[in-house]
Amino acid sequence: MSTVRRRVYYSGRVQGVGFRYTSRRLAQDHAVGGYVRNLPDGRVELVAEGDQAEVEALLEAIRQLLYDHIRDIQVVTEPPDDPPHSEFTIRP
Repeated sequence: MSTVRRRVYYSGRVQGVGFRYTSRRLAQDHAVGGYVRNLPDGRVELVAEGDQAEVEALLEAIRQLLYDHIRDIQVVTEPPDDPPHSEFTIRP
């Protein structure tokens, strides 16, 4: 199993609608670590690390559940932290 890391930027009506809390709840159903936070420019940033299948399943679950709030998604692949995130949290 190799660990992957995705940094995802969501734009649209993604702040003030429970996006971060829903993302954290969905992450608890997947073996991923990382965080989600609001950005000053109105976007939401999510970082997820874990097995590729788990990370991709989380991102797909977010896309399906929150699709009506999302206008655009930008995904950046990065090297995982060493050690990788072990929990998924909401950051201020």
